Amino acid sequence: MKDVVTAGVDGTPESLSAVLWAAREAQLRQAQLRLLHAWVLLAPEPKHRPPPDQDQNYWPHRMMHETAAEVRTRFPDLPVEMRLVPKDPLDALREAAEVSDLLVLGAQDLGPVSRYALSELGLKLVPCTNAPTVLVHARQEDTAERDRAVLVGLSLHDPCVSLLDFAFAAASRRRTTLRVLHGRHLPSYAYNRGGGVEASAAREAAHHARQELSAALDPWREKYPDLAVDHRVAMESPAPALVHHAADAELLVIGRRHRYRYRLPGPRIGRVVQSVVHRAPCPVAVVPHEGTPSRG
Repeated sequence: MKDVVTAGVDGTPESLSAVLWAAREAQLRQAQLRLLHAWVLLAPEPKHRPPPDQDQNYWPHRMMHETAAEVRTRFPDLPVEMRLVPKDPLDALREAAEVSDLLVLGAQDLGPVSRYALSELGLKLVPCTNAPTVLVHARQEDTAERDRAVLVGLSLHDPCVSLLDFAFAAASRRRTTLRVLHGRHLPSYAYNRGGGVEASAAREAAHHARQELSAALDPWREKYPDLAVDHRVAMESPAPALVHHAADAELLVIGRRHRYRYRLPGPRIGRVVQSVVHRAPCPVAVVPHEGTPSRG
């Protein structure tokens, strides 16, 4: 554990929401909050702060201090560190992720048509980090309520130790229910020759899926005996199932494979992850985990 939660700062409403979400998370973890602003054109920081009319980084300093003041107003006992980094933001945030337990970023809110738009920076950054990354859009820190559950989407085809470890710990820190959702398509045998669904076959498939899911969670229930765990199976595509069930969640946790990327021309965020982070009504934590190599 590094005991550091890093939040990217760029002066936007989304950035402030991400910072406040990160501050609450740092408080729950009893960790330090690190505020990071990066830009290639930042001037080198002098040993002694010059007067405002001579400060080449006046506006970045002002933005960071105003952001830190907002944090200290709400979280007066939280240790806060501010860093101005004269680097490309992608490089600076990627380096920051390596020395942080969690990276928190704002994402652009485009309204009801596309509720959650991940920026170009986020699309490049999320697949390249080994640390969990939380994406927050404007005012989403308001979803941090104690009666809201933590929701995790779980595949039963990959080892998901890191994903479940993050999700169980997040729910435990918040003293709230953990909802585990597994979404899968109906098997081919559940359809008749006319293309309709055979009800008995669909029930059987769902029953087997629930058994698999329950067995996968048994070791984690033993590890967290006081945590309420609600597991559900949705016989539909995982992405829409997760978005639907996240309507009353405080946090949605999803996994991203970070191995075997060499089979593709470059790191990818994944179809399910990209769909969910664009549409989820709550903050989304993307957790890298071991993946099974694709066939072919």
